[in-house]
Amino acid sequence: MTAVPEQLRYSEEHEWVSKVGPTRVRVGITDYAQSQLGDVVFVQLPGVDSDVALGDSIAEIESTKSVSDIYAPLAGKVVAVNEVLDAEPETVNSEPYGDGWLFEIETDSAEALDAALGKLLDAAGYQGVIGG
Repeated sequence: MTAVPEQLRYSEEHEWVSKVGPTRVRVGITDYAQSQLGDVVFVQLPGVDSDVALGDSIAEIESTKSVSDIYAPLAGKVVAVNEVLDAEPETVNSEPYGDGWLFEIETDSAEALDAALGKLLDAAGYQGVIGG
């Protein structure tokens, strides 16, 4: 069965979002997404200090099957990227909720972050998207 951790929020585009500070989140792709992609061979991450809008295509994951866009699950500024993925893109497959995270986004305020998180799916809602 596909792992869908309860403490995370989810987008319908199969990204997970974890609050890591009052105005900061960490983003990755879900276990379901990595299993659909197959073996990940390359990850193109956004530039640090990039401003992103909700829904922007800001990264790409290339697998042996296809190339998939990763969309910003909320607006803000990219403040960190997972540089481990440059050398070890397969970490997205082996640890999608751990060391396979993609990037972190900082929002303008705690209120803006909470409002954005409130618009994302909870674990049960995401299970509905993937038919779980």
